[in-house]
Amino acid sequence: MQLPTRFGCFTSPLHRPGTDPYLLVKEDLRLAETLDELGFDEFWVGEHHSGGWATLSSPELFIAAAAQRTRRIKFATGVLSVPYHHPFLAAERAVLLDHLSDGRFILGAGSG
Repeated sequence: MQLPTRFGCFTSPLHRPGTDPYLLVKEDLRLAETLDELGFDEFWVGEHHSGGWATLSSPELFIAAAAQRTRRIKFATGVLSVPYHHPFLAAERAVLLDHLSDGRFILGAGSG
């Protein structure tokens, strides 16, 4: 019996400082589209706060945009840093994002 193979991708995403953040976000969105076209099952997006290396301070906003550009891949926060978010508000955003993505959202929560 052969088990089905599933593929996922995690991105922090970390980029070289000094690169145009607008272009980096567009590049990350293209990555989500490419993974969807290649048949990946999941795309996990990290929450990082920095002035240069990390460009996605809100994985939920990025996922909302990426979900509109893809058809089947599931998106997840990897992870939503719980100490920085009120639990009720995080859950409320997760429900909305699940609706906006047609059930393709996974809430990953952790200490950061």
